[in-house]
Amino acid sequence: MKLLPLPLPPLLSRLPRLPRLPRPPRPPRLSSALLGATVLELAVLAGHLAVYPFGLTPERRPPTRPAGTEPGSGGGTALPASAVAAPPPVVLLHGFVDNRSVFLLLRRALIRNGHDHGHGHHRHLESLNYSPLTRDIRAAAGLLGRHVEEICARTGHHRVDIVGHSLGGLIARYYVQRLGGDRRVRTLVTLGTPHGGTAVAPGAGIHPIVRQMRAGSSVIEELRAPAPGCRTRFVSFWSELDQVMVPAETACVDHPDLDAVNVRVTGIGHLALPVHPTVAAAIREALDAPVTGEDTAPADGAASVA
Repeated sequence: MKLLPLPLPPLLSRLPRLPRLPRPPRPPRLSSALLGATVLELAVLAGHLAVYPFGLTPERRPPTRPAGTEPGSGGGTALPASAVAAPPPVVLLHGFVDNRSVFLLLRRALIRNGHDHGHGHHRHLESLNYSPLTRDIRAAAGLLGRHVEEICARTGHHRVDIVGHSLGGLIARYYVQRLGGDRRVRTLVTLGTPHGGTAVAPGAGIHPIVRQMRAGSSVIEELRAPAPGCRTRFVSFWSELDQVMVPAETACVDHPDLDAVNVRVTGIGHLALPVHPTVAAAIREALDAPVTGEDTAPADGAASVA
């Protein structure tokens, strides 16, 4: 038997007209800025992994001496006027599962430019490591407080400045705001720190200190509590392309009792904040700014490093 082809057009014409389905949305295009920031993040990560082993050991520090005395004087000679007039020491505090090696470039930038050109006063810098096994921000903040007391005793200074990246900034803020650290900390600079808690926290269900970085945690809620009379000045750098801070604005300090300036950075991500030269220059400017009762904090600014 010979098979004849079906008259397809008449057959199709008798079928009910089906509604046209909406075209599936196209996946969002990666913006050129985000793409560039991602490439830079990968490059920073590769470089950091190469130097990471060199930061596992603590820094060598000179022996402790009583405040107000000169090394080798037997504890009875006052510090020279030049030492007293030098800017406060700077303490660098790294983020989660990291170490002091993350500040390699920032440290060099601060040392290279960290002196008063008029008087030749050099800035003293120290990088602190805390254990990746630390399970509580409060405990880490207490340890930071003991380190700060030791640094003040050794250098003869009454106050220090702190630069903290990511979790390091949150530890330093807890020390300042909840443990009386504002007595010792003049300026706290934070880089990509989850002040309001972040919705993205890898391993949040495993490591308790990471859970404390999430919005709504007991630590974040403690930092929302009143802090009248806090004497520390806060300078917080946040990036709109920071994929670890969600939302990005969570890296801003938003507290009515705190003297805080939030600086928006464009063009870079989370890992690049402590290594980018433009950010380093802005950090240096923040540390060099005098802190007196007559100072007025600058308005929120934006530093473009795209």
